[in-house]
Amino acid sequence: MIYIPNPSVGRRRLIAGAAGLLAAAPIPVVAEAASPPASGGAGQSAVIDVDRARSEPIPIAVPDLGGPDGPSAQLGHDMASVISADLARSGLFRLINQAAFIQAGAPSAGTPNFANWKPTGAQALVTGSVQILGGGQVRVEFRLWDILPQTQIQGTAYTTTQGNWRRIAHIMADVIYERLLGEKGYFDTRIVYISATGPRDRRTKRLAIMDQDSENNRLLTDGSWLVLTPRFHPTRDEIAFMSYANNRPRVYLFNLSSGRQSLLGDFAGMTFAPRFSPDGSGVVMAVANGGGSDIVAMDLGSRSPRRLTDSGSIDVSPCFSPDGSQIAFASDRGGDQQIYVMGAGGGGAKRISFGNGRYATPVWSPRGDLIAFTRYAGDTSNFAIGVMHPDGSGERILSEGWLVEGPTFAPNGRVLMFWRETRSQDARGRGFSSRLVSVDITGFNERPVETPTDASDPAWSPLGT
Repeated sequence: MIYIPNPSVGRRRLIAGAAGLLAAAPIPVVAEAASPPASGGAGQSAVIDVDRARSEPIPIAVPDLGGPDGPSAQLGHDMASVISADLARSGLFRLINQAAFIQAGAPSAGTPNFANWKPTGAQALVTGSVQILGGGQVRVEFRLWDILPQTQIQGTAYTTTQGNWRRIAHIMADVIYERLLGEKGYFDTRIVYISATGPRDRRTKRLAIMDQDSENNRLLTDGSWLVLTPRFHPTRDEIAFMSYANNRPRVYLFNLSSGRQSLLGDFAGMTFAPRFSPDGSGVVMAVANGGGSDIVAMDLGSRSPRRLTDSGSIDVSPCFSPDGSQIAFASDRGGDQQIYVMGAGGGGAKRISFGNGRYATPVWSPRGDLIAFTRYAGDTSNFAIGVMHPDGSGERILSEGWLVEGPTFAPNGRVLMFWRETRSQDARGRGFSSRLVSVDITGFNERPVETPTDASDPAWSPLGT
């Protein structure tokens, strides 16, 4: 299937103004090294291989973080719950039930009684404390311990606003993930997606954003116009997306801090499927040209466009490699839609997909080792989400369904998110749903991602934005 939006779908009467509900900009966090442990020394535990953790999840104990008073202790409980949920959802950790704990924890500056933790079967232990300070500030200390050698792996203190407590918990989960698995975490991230309501033939679609754990969900547009394919800027609090505002489907930029929307270029034909360059200086997108479409790069400083393809075919869904040297895209130039890779300056396009079906929505892994895609096998009416190496080798299907599409990588390249639509519906278009789903790049730990409405077109933010 060719992913050019249908101009007749979802047109609205009014242009969407600045959003009434905006995603808050990241709040500054002051982090410092915690004092050394009272005994046991600071040390580096042996990193557990991720492949092993998939079959044998790391047993870890996360007691409530202590506090000097009731409100601080409650916040410590809430933070430990967020950390535990992050680690559990990854599928790589096994959280020890708190009912098995002999002691609740240990002071953040003290060494645990390891004899009380070994019987739980935990290999790692988190301890810490939370103190609500004056002026709306909070100080959080935490330590990560390797129970068997009785060594401290990590000790850190954070000071931030109390309203930022969930983000601190995600940052702590990222630290635990990295120290025990040897690769970056992905918990301090957000997801921008399309929120959909109403019957299938009259969907209202809005830009929405949430934390990766489905919290802090906010609508960004009012649904006056159909919106599609949002994508995060790599460093700024900004997204690119496609909107049918004023019945002219074009690419816009949306500032998440101010809610301001701005048109990106004024082309004769519609523009769609935008992606930022890795350094954030430009955007590549598809521009309709007669009966086809070309890939065009737009410099965000000068706003000058540069055409990268001119094949006379339908070239769509461009995506840069992480180093910015190549672009993957989908094209029907060979007669059927497939994935091609070309240099970032255009030219020299080489087909890399050769499986059974048509290929679309290529997206490069942040690691540079994989390209994710949607594959449609027309003879079976089935869609699939898969990955392949940039040269087309090693193709693997991760998930299949009547309609699954639109993969996006977590910033560490370990997890994919996509959306799945169910087929069941009545004559009025009711009864079907579209939901976000996440899955490990090996195909294990597939799980739904909760949203308050139907959802599609997810895009993962960079870490810490």
